[in-house]
Amino acid sequence: MSSINSAIIIGGGIGGLVSALKLHRVGVSVRVFESVETIKALGVGINLLPHAVRVLTELGLAEELKKTGIPTAELMYVNKFGQEIWQEDRGINAGYRWPQYSIHRGKLQMLLLQAVKDTLGEDAVFTGHHLSSFEQTNDKVTAFFENKKTGERIGSYEADIMISADGIHSTVRKFYYPNEGLPKYSGRILWRGMTESTSFLTGKSMIMAGYQDKKFVAYPVCPETAAKGRSLVNWIAELAVEEMPSITDWNKKIDKEKFAPEFAKWDFGWLNVPELIEKTDAVYEFPMADRDPLPQWTFGRVTLLGDAAHPMYPIGSNGASQAILDADALGQTIMEQPHAEQALKEYEQVRLEPTSNIVYTNRKNGPEIVMQIVEDRAPNGFDYLHDVITRQELEDIANMYKKVAGFDRETLNSK
Repeated sequence: MSSINSAIIIGGGIGGLVSALKLHRVGVSVRVFESVETIKALGVGINLLPHAVRVLTELGLAEELKKTGIPTAELMYVNKFGQEIWQEDRGINAGYRWPQYSIHRGKLQMLLLQAVKDTLGEDAVFTGHHLSSFEQTNDKVTAFFENKKTGERIGSYEADIMISADGIHSTVRKFYYPNEGLPKYSGRILWRGMTESTSFLTGKSMIMAGYQDKKFVAYPVCPETAAKGRSLVNWIAELAVEEMPSITDWNKKIDKEKFAPEFAKWDFGWLNVPELIEKTDAVYEFPMADRDPLPQWTFGRVTLLGDAAHPMYPIGSNGASQAILDADALGQTIMEQPHAEQALKEYEQVRLEPTSNIVYTNRKNGPEIVMQIVEDRAPNGFDYLHDVITRQELEDIANMYKKVAGFDRETLNSK
């Protein structure tokens, strides 16, 4: 019998909510605490890779995902002239047992929030509760909360374990690593928006154009828009910017003129980048940042999860997926290990090294490095791709990343 009967989860984002569903399934009583007063469908598009979709499917969410996301059919890298560098099928099209989904982050969060309330009860989620401090005894963790706006203390709760899923600016991580400082700025800024437009390529395609310091990503995220023969396109423009913006000022709305001129000539025929940007009402700025991998996540009855544990560059479509894999691993180790501290330590042993490897690989551009290789070798474009980069080189890079990120098809399909 597990000594873990109850858990406090700090953070009502994707990692925290999936953890709540997973822990409930293995018999743990869970309460989720979120700083904001009201959880809203904020954010833009993200991708869920097949290994994450497998976890969500096992939690009974397959039909809801199908209604909410676009099953990604292909991924294509092109240079700044729109010339194809690499194309591969994705998800079911690529022979996986589970789809890959392009989905609105906020809609996914609301889907998960509703699942938690339906499964665990409305009173399992506490909003307006910001973690101010916590303490451990031999057999319990007590968490103390406040209203973040007023500083008013609003109570304490205890449980057998506490899971910190409170993001890149995690309170718990800062407690254990007080001298870590701000996230590490990459030297690149992302501008993100959503635009309804005509479909491009398959209507379920994800494209990346350009190279490391000047890149554009686009993919559709809305099945309802697709049913009308159009696409709600999530797009990301990325540029190298030497001057570091306020790294704590995430999701800041900005003037498109700050970056749009750099992409003014990027009309590929099948995708008109300047038009997409021009037709977007609201554009948000994100400094691209991560943190160095940690030597330890688990401290007695407290552990880190998701971006609190391993924030990474948004390369290779991995951020949300890795948080979901964390939640799955946490549930598995709790089910198999009767002692709380040992269970959390085993979860760390399963997940720390793989996620650290992704952080380091993403700093080197992950699978997108093929775009930089082609830019370096053929900055003016090419007549024949394989004079610039061989098919084998392209395949090796793609396959290597799938192994690093844990979604090698043969390995995953055998689970």
